[in-house]
Amino acid sequence: MPSEILPLGGKPAFYFEHSRADVIAYLRTPLGRALDVGCGAGHVGAALKEAGATYLVGIEMDADAAARAREIFDVVYEGDAERMLEGLPDAEQFDLICCYDVLEHLYDPESVIRRLHSVAAPGAVLHISIPNARHLSLVRDLVFRGTFGYEVVGHRDATHLRWFTKSDIVKLVEDCGWKVTGIETHAFRPWRALVSRMSLGYASEFFAVQWYVECRA
Repeated sequence: MPSEILPLGGKPAFYFEHSRADVIAYLRTPLGRALDVGCGAGHVGAALKEAGATYLVGIEMDADAAARAREIFDVVYEGDAERMLEGLPDAEQFDLICCYDVLEHLYDPESVIRRLHSVAAPGAVLHISIPNARHLSLVRDLVFRGTFGYEVVGHRDATHLRWFTKSDIVKLVEDCGWKVTGIETHAFRPWRALVSRMSLGYASEFFAVQWYVECRA
């Protein structure tokens, strides 16, 4: 079976159109040659190109999104992540590899992260955006509402196959040969930012909807 998104009904068009400027803002330049795993309709690629990426390769399972991404990327491989990565020659080396909201959709994210290490140039950056399984809304729904609260899109997208806390994603990438060099999240509302500071950062584990993880090869 394919390793990426399960065919659990169609997704709205905007599902493939996020530019993820909030995440790309954390990238250090120069970007060099970039690989975007789960590139959607190419909006992340456009943002990467604007930020200075010199060569863009994408992998996307949705045929319509992949066709649109080809207008922006130099090369787009259409298919599930595992199979497409296996088809990439080891000689194809990237300075930046983006996995934005894709690992949680994979049957075997560990094999994908290991394979990405083999196509990483020396000192390459792997940049990951992933939902936080420890977010307080999930605890609230499980404890007080008695439901996991699956959604069509969002934090508990029904096509998510894997769930990660901050420590889980760190362990995964480090077990696969990467070194974590930074972990960020979105800006908190003022009171949450205050609570996070007062707890020496511990409360951020419950306030962060997503983690943005930077790794080095």
